[in-house]
Amino acid sequence: MNATSKPVRLSVLDQSPIIHGHTPAQAVQHTVELAREVEALGFHRMWLAEHHGMRGLADPCPEILLTRVAAATERMRVGTGGVMLPYYSALKVAEQFRMLEALFPGRIDLGMGRAPGSDMVTSQALFQGAFYDINQFPVHVQETVAFLDDALPGDHPYARVKAMPAGNTSPEVWLLGSSDYGATLASMLGLRCSFAHFINARGGDEVMRAYRRDYRPSVREPAPYSMLTVFAICGRTVEEAERLAAPIDLRRLQMARGFDAPIATVEMAINQPYTDADRLIIERERARAIIGTPDVVRDRILALQAAYEADEVMVLTITGDYRSRIESYAMLAEAFGSSRMSTRIDRTTKT
Repeated sequence: MNATSKPVRLSVLDQSPIIHGHTPAQAVQHTVELAREVEALGFHRMWLAEHHGMRGLADPCPEILLTRVAAATERMRVGTGGVMLPYYSALKVAEQFRMLEALFPGRIDLGMGRAPGSDMVTSQALFQGAFYDINQFPVHVQETVAFLDDALPGDHPYARVKAMPAGNTSPEVWLLGSSDYGATLASMLGLRCSFAHFINARGGDEVMRAYRRDYRPSVREPAPYSMLTVFAICGRTVEEAERLAAPIDLRRLQMARGFDAPIATVEMAINQPYTDADRLIIERERARAIIGTPDVVRDRILALQAAYEADEVMVLTITGDYRSRIESYAMLAEAFGSSRMSTRIDRTTKT
Protein backbone atom coordinates (compact mmCIF):
# COMPACT_ATOMS: atom_id res chain seq x y z
CA MET A 1 0.00 0.00 0.00
CA ASN A 2 1.35 3.45 -0.83
CA ALA A 3 0.38 7.09 -0.60
CA THR A 4 -0.81 7.28 -4.20
CA SER A 5 -3.01 4.16 -4.26
CA LYS A 6 -6.20 6.03 -3.38
CA PRO A 7 -7.25 9.21 -1.55
CA VAL A 8 -6.69 8.95 2.19
CA ARG A 9 -9.20 10.61 4.49
CA LEU A 10 -6.85 12.24 7.00
CA SER A 11 -8.01 14.36 9.94
CA VAL A 12 -6.71 16.20 13.00
CA LEU A 13 -7.27 15.85 16.75
CA ASP A 14 -6.25 18.82 18.89
CA GLN A 15 -5.96 18.97 22.68
CA SER A 16 -5.14 22.72 22.91
CA PRO A 17 -1.72 22.08 24.50
CA ILE A 18 -0.38 24.80 26.79
CA ILE A 19 3.29 25.14 25.93
CA HIS A 20 5.63 26.54 28.57
CA GLY A 21 5.68 30.33 28.41
CA HIS A 22 2.17 30.58 26.94
CA THR A 23 -1.19 31.13 28.61
CA PRO A 24 -4.21 28.85 28.30
CA ALA A 25 -5.96 31.59 26.33
CA GLN A 26 -3.08 31.64 23.86
CA ALA A 27 -3.28 27.85 23.56
CA VAL A 28 -6.95 28.14 22.59
CA GLN A 29 -6.15 30.79 19.97
CA HIS A 30 -3.49 28.51 18.52
CA THR A 31 -6.16 25.81 18.15
CA VAL A 32 -8.16 28.21 15.98
CA GLU A 33 -5.06 29.06 13.95
CA LEU A 34 -4.31 25.37 13.52
CA ALA A 35 -7.85 24.79 12.22
CA ARG A 36 -7.39 27.36 9.46
CA GLU A 37 -4.03 25.87 8.50
CA VAL A 38 -5.10 22.22 8.36
CA GLU A 39 -8.23 23.01 6.40
CA ALA A 40 -6.05 24.74 3.80
CA LEU A 41 -3.84 21.63 3.76
CA GLY A 42 -6.80 19.41 2.88
CA PHE A 43 -7.54 17.62 6.15
CA HIS A 44 -11.07 16.24 6.29
CA ARG A 45 -12.13 16.97 9.86
CA MET A 46 -10.82 18.42 13.12
CA TRP A 47 -11.86 17.23 16.53
CA LEU A 48 -11.31 18.89 19.90
CA ALA A 49 -10.68 16.94 23.10
CA GLU A 50 -12.18 17.42 26.56
CA HIS A 51 -9.86 17.61 29.57
CA HIS A 52 -10.47 19.13 32.98
CA GLY A 53 -8.12 20.82 35.44
CA MET A 54 -4.89 20.02 33.57
CA ARG A 55 -1.98 22.46 33.46
CA GLY A 56 -0.90 21.19 30.06
CA LEU A 57 -4.24 21.12 28.18
CA ALA A 58 -6.55 24.12 27.88
CA ASP A 59 -9.93 22.85 26.62
CA PRO A 60 -12.56 21.61 29.12
CA CYS A 61 -15.51 22.33 26.82
CA PRO A 62 -14.91 21.33 23.19
CA GLU A 63 -18.56 21.87 22.31
CA ILE A 64 -17.96 25.61 22.84
CA LEU A 65 -14.55 25.84 21.21
CA LEU A 66 -15.75 24.04 18.09
CA THR A 67 -18.16 26.93 17.39
CA ARG A 68 -15.13 29.20 17.01
CA VAL A 69 -13.28 26.62 14.95
CA ALA A 70 -16.29 26.08 12.67
CA ALA A 71 -16.70 29.83 12.19
CA ALA A 72 -13.01 30.17 11.30
CA THR A 73 -13.22 27.44 8.64
CA GLU A 74 -15.46 26.76 5.65
CA ARG A 75 -15.40 23.15 4.49
CA MET A 76 -13.77 20.95 7.12
CA ARG A 77 -15.97 18.91 9.45
CA VAL A 78 -15.53 19.88 13.10
CA GLY A 79 -16.40 17.97 16.23
CA THR A 80 -15.57 16.63 19.65
CA GLY A 81 -13.10 13.91 20.39
CA GLY A 82 -14.88 13.73 22.59
CA VAL A 83 -17.63 14.87 24.91
CA MET A 84 -17.26 12.88 28.13
CA LEU A 85 -20.90 11.85 28.18
CA PRO A 86 -21.29 10.55 31.77
CA TYR A 87 -20.93 14.13 33.05
CA TYR A 88 -23.90 15.45 31.12
CA SER A 89 -27.61 15.12 30.46
CA ALA A 90 -28.40 13.28 27.24
CA LEU A 91 -30.96 15.94 26.35
CA LYS A 92 -28.56 18.81 26.96
CA VAL A 93 -25.86 17.24 24.77
CA ALA A 94 -28.45 16.66 22.04
CA GLU A 95 -29.63 20.27 22.29
CA GLN A 96 -26.09 21.59 22.04
CA PHE A 97 -25.34 19.54 18.97
CA ARG A 98 -28.68 20.25 17.31
CA MET A 99 -27.83 23.95 17.72
CA LEU A 100 -24.36 23.37 16.26
CA GLU A 101 -25.91 21.49 13.34
CA ALA A 102 -28.29 24.39 12.74
CA LEU A 103 -25.37 26.83 12.69
CA PHE A 104 -23.05 24.66 10.59
CA PRO A 105 -25.22 22.11 8.74
CA GLY A 106 -23.44 19.04 7.44
CA ARG A 107 -20.19 19.82 9.26
CA ILE A 108 -20.72 18.71 12.88
CA ASP A 109 -19.46 15.53 14.56
CA LEU A 110 -20.46 14.37 18.04
CA GLY A 111 -17.73 12.12 19.36
CA MET A 112 -18.59 10.67 22.78
CA GLY A 113 -16.50 8.86 25.37
CA ARG A 114 -16.84 7.59 28.89
CA ALA A 115 -13.39 8.41 30.32
CA PRO A 116 -13.22 11.14 33.01
CA GLY A 117 -10.61 13.30 31.27
CA SER A 118 -9.35 14.44 34.66
CA ASP A 119 -8.38 13.28 38.14
CA MET A 120 -10.98 11.82 40.51
CA VAL A 121 -11.43 14.96 42.64
CA THR A 122 -12.03 17.12 39.56
CA SER A 123 -14.47 14.55 38.22
CA GLN A 124 -16.42 14.62 41.45
CA ALA A 125 -16.45 18.43 41.44
CA LEU A 126 -17.88 18.44 37.93
CA PHE A 127 -20.94 16.40 38.81
CA GLN A 128 -20.58 15.38 42.46
CA GLY A 129 -19.86 11.74 41.78
CA ALA A 130 -22.64 11.08 39.25
CA PHE A 131 -20.01 10.31 36.63
CA TYR A 132 -19.29 6.97 38.23
CA ASP A 133 -22.66 5.42 37.38
CA ILE A 134 -20.79 4.04 34.40
CA ASN A 135 -23.12 1.07 33.91
CA GLN A 136 -25.70 3.45 32.46
CA PHE A 137 -23.40 4.56 29.64
CA PRO A 138 -25.03 2.42 26.89
CA VAL A 139 -28.47 3.78 27.79
CA HIS A 140 -27.03 7.29 27.96
CA VAL A 141 -25.62 6.94 24.44
CA GLN A 142 -28.90 5.57 23.05
CA GLU A 143 -30.91 8.39 24.60
CA THR A 144 -28.53 11.04 23.27
CA VAL A 145 -28.81 9.68 19.73
CA ALA A 146 -32.59 9.33 20.03
CA PHE A 147 -32.93 12.95 21.19
CA LEU A 148 -30.75 14.08 18.27
CA ASP A 149 -32.95 12.23 15.78
CA ASP A 150 -36.33 12.76 17.49
CA ALA A 151 -36.59 8.98 17.72
CA LEU A 152 -37.37 8.13 21.34
CA PRO A 153 -39.78 5.16 21.56
CA GLY A 154 -43.38 6.03 22.33
CA ASP A 155 -43.27 4.41 25.76
CA HIS A 156 -40.16 6.33 26.87
CA PRO A 157 -40.94 8.71 29.79
CA TYR A 158 -39.45 11.61 27.79
CA ALA A 159 -40.99 10.68 24.43
CA ARG A 160 -42.73 14.08 24.17
CA VAL A 161 -39.51 16.03 24.78
CA LYS A 162 -37.91 17.49 21.66
CA ALA A 163 -34.27 18.54 21.30
CA MET A 164 -34.28 21.89 19.54
CA PRO A 165 -33.59 23.40 17.09
CA ALA A 166 -35.04 20.70 14.88
CA GLY A 167 -33.71 20.31 11.36
CA ASN A 168 -33.32 18.04 8.35
CA THR A 169 -29.72 17.07 9.09
CA SER A 170 -28.11 15.50 12.12
CA PRO A 171 -24.50 15.42 13.36
CA GLU A 172 -22.42 12.33 12.76
CA VAL A 173 -22.22 10.32 15.98
CA TRP A 174 -19.04 8.48 16.96
CA LEU A 175 -18.16 6.37 19.98
CA LEU A 176 -14.56 6.74 21.15
CA GLY A 177 -12.44 4.18 22.93
CA SER A 178 -9.03 2.77 23.67
CA SER A 179 -10.19 -0.74 24.61
CA ASP A 180 -12.77 -3.21 23.38
CA TYR A 181 -15.62 -1.52 25.30
CA GLY A 182 -16.28 1.42 22.97
CA ALA A 183 -15.91 -0.62 19.80
CA THR A 184 -18.17 -3.39 21.11
CA LEU A 185 -20.85 -0.89 22.10
CA ALA A 186 -20.55 0.89 18.74
CA SER A 187 -21.03 -2.39 16.89
CA MET A 188 -24.08 -3.27 19.01
CA LEU A 189 -25.73 0.15 18.56
CA GLY A 190 -24.82 0.60 14.90
CA LEU A 191 -22.60 3.65 15.33
CA ARG A 192 -19.28 4.90 14.00
CA CYS A 193 -16.22 4.05 16.06
CA SER A 194 -12.87 5.74 16.69
CA PHE A 195 -9.99 3.88 18.35
CA ALA A 196 -7.26 5.81 20.22
CA HIS A 197 -3.97 4.15 19.30
CA PHE A 198 -2.25 7.15 20.91
CA ILE A 199 -3.63 5.96 24.25
CA ASN A 200 -3.34 2.21 23.77
CA ALA A 201 -1.05 0.83 21.07
CA ARG A 202 -1.68 -2.84 21.84
CA GLY A 203 -4.56 -5.02 20.68
CA GLY A 204 -6.56 -2.35 18.90
CA ASP A 205 -6.30 -4.05 15.53
CA GLU A 206 -8.17 -7.09 16.85
CA VAL A 207 -10.72 -4.82 18.51
CA MET A 208 -11.45 -2.95 15.30
CA ARG A 209 -11.69 -6.09 13.20
CA ALA A 210 -14.21 -7.44 15.70
CA TYR A 211 -16.17 -4.18 15.39
CA ARG A 212 -16.59 -4.80 11.66
CA ARG A 213 -17.28 -8.51 12.05
CA ASP A 214 -19.98 -8.07 14.71
CA TYR A 215 -21.53 -4.84 13.43
CA ARG A 216 -25.32 -4.56 13.63
CA PRO A 217 -26.64 -2.20 10.92
CA SER A 218 -28.77 0.73 12.07
CA VAL A 219 -30.96 3.30 10.32
CA ARG A 220 -28.33 5.92 11.05
CA GLU A 221 -25.35 3.79 9.94
CA PRO A 222 -26.23 0.84 7.67
CA ALA A 223 -22.57 -0.27 7.53
CA PRO A 224 -19.61 -0.10 9.93
CA TYR A 225 -17.35 2.92 9.70
CA SER A 226 -14.20 3.37 11.75
CA MET A 227 -11.35 5.75 12.38
CA LEU A 228 -7.90 5.22 13.87
CA THR A 229 -6.38 8.07 15.89
CA VAL A 230 -2.59 8.16 16.14
CA PHE A 231 0.03 10.47 17.58
CA ALA A 232 2.60 11.55 15.00
CA ILE A 233 5.45 14.02 14.56
CA CYS A 234 7.17 14.69 11.22
CA GLY A 235 10.65 16.17 10.92
CA ARG A 236 12.65 16.96 7.80
CA THR A 237 15.31 14.60 9.11
CA VAL A 238 15.35 11.81 11.65
CA GLU A 239 17.36 14.04 13.96
CA GLU A 240 14.86 16.87 13.69
CA ALA A 241 11.94 14.53 14.35
CA GLU A 242 13.63 13.15 17.46
CA ARG A 243 14.34 16.66 18.68
CA LEU A 244 10.71 17.70 18.17
CA ALA A 245 9.57 14.58 20.04
CA ALA A 246 11.55 15.41 23.19
CA PRO A 247 8.70 17.42 24.80
CA ILE A 248 6.16 14.62 24.35
CA ASP A 249 8.65 12.10 25.73
CA LEU A 250 8.94 14.28 28.83
CA ARG A 251 5.18 14.83 28.96
CA ARG A 252 4.44 11.11 28.98
CA LEU A 253 7.11 10.48 31.58
CA GLN A 254 5.53 13.15 33.77
CA MET A 255 2.10 11.60 33.32
CA ALA A 256 3.48 8.18 34.27
CA ARG A 257 4.96 9.78 37.40
CA GLY A 258 1.71 11.60 38.25
CA PHE A 259 3.20 15.05 37.59
CA ASP A 260 1.09 17.71 35.84
CA ALA A 261 2.84 20.57 34.04
CA PRO A 262 2.64 22.65 30.85
CA ILE A 263 4.21 21.14 27.74
CA ALA A 264 7.97 21.70 27.84
CA THR A 265 9.83 23.46 25.07
CA VAL A 266 12.34 21.43 23.08
CA GLU A 267 15.22 23.02 24.95
CA MET A 268 13.68 22.25 28.34
CA ALA A 269 13.02 18.64 27.38
CA ILE A 270 16.46 18.04 25.88
CA ASN A 271 18.19 19.45 28.95
CA GLN A 272 16.07 17.39 31.36
CA PRO A 273 18.21 14.88 33.30
CA TYR A 274 16.85 11.34 32.95
CA THR A 275 17.55 8.27 35.03
CA ASP A 276 17.77 4.80 33.53
CA ALA A 277 14.29 4.13 34.90
CA ASP A 278 13.00 7.28 33.21
CA ARG A 279 14.44 6.18 29.88
CA LEU A 280 12.73 2.81 30.17
CA ILE A 281 9.38 4.56 30.63
CA ILE A 282 10.05 6.87 27.69
CA GLU A 283 10.93 3.90 25.50
CA ARG A 284 7.81 2.05 26.58
CA GLU A 285 5.60 5.04 25.79
CA ARG A 286 7.13 5.46 22.32
CA ALA A 287 4.92 2.59 21.13
CA ARG A 288 2.05 5.09 21.20
CA ALA A 289 3.78 7.51 18.82
CA ILE A 290 4.92 7.64 15.20
CA ILE A 291 8.01 9.79 14.88
CA GLY A 292 10.23 10.28 11.85
CA THR A 293 10.57 11.81 8.41
CA PRO A 294 7.33 12.34 6.48
CA ASP A 295 7.71 9.23 4.33
CA VAL A 296 8.38 7.05 7.37
CA VAL A 297 5.38 8.50 9.23
CA ARG A 298 3.16 8.10 6.16
CA ASP A 299 4.13 4.47 5.63
CA ARG A 300 3.60 3.64 9.30
CA ILE A 301 0.18 5.30 9.28
CA LEU A 302 -0.83 3.38 6.16
CA ALA A 303 0.34 0.10 7.71
CA LEU A 304 -1.70 0.77 10.85
CA GLN A 305 -4.72 1.82 8.81
CA ALA A 306 -4.58 -1.49 6.98
CA ALA A 307 -4.09 -3.53 10.18
CA TYR A 308 -6.99 -1.75 11.91
CA GLU A 309 -9.15 -1.84 8.77
CA ALA A 310 -9.86 1.86 9.40
CA ASP A 311 -11.81 3.99 6.96
CA GLU A 312 -10.09 7.14 8.20
CA VAL A 313 -7.03 8.20 10.17
CA MET A 314 -6.92 11.09 12.64
CA VAL A 315 -3.59 12.54 13.75
CA LEU A 316 -2.67 14.21 17.04
CA THR A 317 0.56 16.23 17.05
CA ILE A 318 2.11 18.05 20.00
CA THR A 319 5.57 19.58 19.90
CA GLY A 320 7.42 22.13 21.99
CA ASP A 321 6.19 25.09 19.94
CA TYR A 322 3.10 25.88 17.91
CA ARG A 323 4.84 26.60 14.60
CA SER A 324 6.57 23.21 14.36
CA ARG A 325 3.24 21.53 15.07
CA ILE A 326 1.74 23.18 11.97
CA GLU A 327 4.85 22.34 9.96
CA SER A 328 4.54 18.69 10.97
CA TYR A 329 0.97 18.55 9.66
CA ALA A 330 2.08 20.32 6.47
CA MET A 331 4.83 17.75 5.88
CA LEU A 332 2.36 14.94 6.51
CA ALA A 333 -0.12 16.41 4.04
CA GLU A 334 2.63 16.70 1.45
CA ALA A 335 3.73 13.11 2.07
CA PHE A 336 0.22 11.89 1.42
CA GLY A 337 -0.22 14.36 -1.43
CA SER A 338 -2.64 17.14 -0.49
CA SER A 339 -4.55 16.64 -3.74
CA ARG A 340 -4.93 12.95 -2.85
CA MET A 341 -6.43 13.66 0.59
CA SER A 342 -10.20 13.37 0.69
CA THR A 343 -11.95 16.61 1.64
CA ARG A 344 -15.52 15.71 0.70
CA ILE A 345 -18.13 16.92 3.20
CA ASP A 346 -20.77 14.36 4.13
CA ARG A 347 -24.29 15.50 4.91
CA THR A 348 -25.98 13.09 7.27
CA THR A 349 -29.75 13.06 6.77
CA LYS A 350 -31.78 13.19 9.93
CA THR A 351 -33.39 9.85 10.70
